[in-house]
Amino acid sequence: MFYESHLRDKKLLPHDPFKALVAPRPVGWVSTMNGKGEVNLAPYSFFNAFSGSPPLIGFSSDGLKDSATFAAETGEFVWNLATWELREHMSDTSAPLPRGQSEFPHAGLEMAESRLVRPPRVRASPAQLECKVTQIVHLKTINGGFSDNHLVLGQVVGVWIDDAYIKDGIVEVTRMKPIARCGYQDYAVLDEVFQMRRPKGAGNAAAGG
Repeated sequence: MFYESHLRDKKLLPHDPFKALVAPRPVGWVSTMNGKGEVNLAPYSFFNAFSGSPPLIGFSSDGLKDSATFAAETGEFVWNLATWELREHMSDTSAPLPRGQSEFPHAGLEMAESRLVRPPRVRASPAQLECKVTQIVHLKTINGGFSDNHLVLGQVVGVWIDDAYIKDGIVEVTRMKPIARCGYQDYAVLDEVFQMRRPKGAGNAAAGG
């Protein structure tokens, strides 16, 4: 099968398979705070890491929703690792609450104070990344026009990891059971990994090359 992305046969493929093909994707569970001290927590389907040195992560907002707006206002956000145990709480934070109403109590989650940024962390999450915004990119189409999507990029300035998941200097990620976003209403859970040796000269796998 081949089709031009804007000419998808909606009778044959009623649901766009794009998100199902670019999968799995880490869940961008982002907490932010605005200048008035109001807190927001929301999951983002389009999220990933973009650089190791400096460590940069980013999430893309379809429209200027609270997370992007708050991050732009204060220049800070926190990424919280979404796990199998926290899956329902994570889902609850996607509820369309009125602007300024925090998703933390709505989802039954406790906040934890961050060290280097103002937005709080999800206390129950086994790992969090405190970030300072480096840029916000208004994404364009191939025609040069602006879409309604905004990529918020941030440099990681602080890292939190639950010591219980560290063994011999290695983070045992599979024990955390991170969940990932797929297409449609689907998610995946990371509970098993495998190793492969890279070809000589392909980069240092231990360094994330």
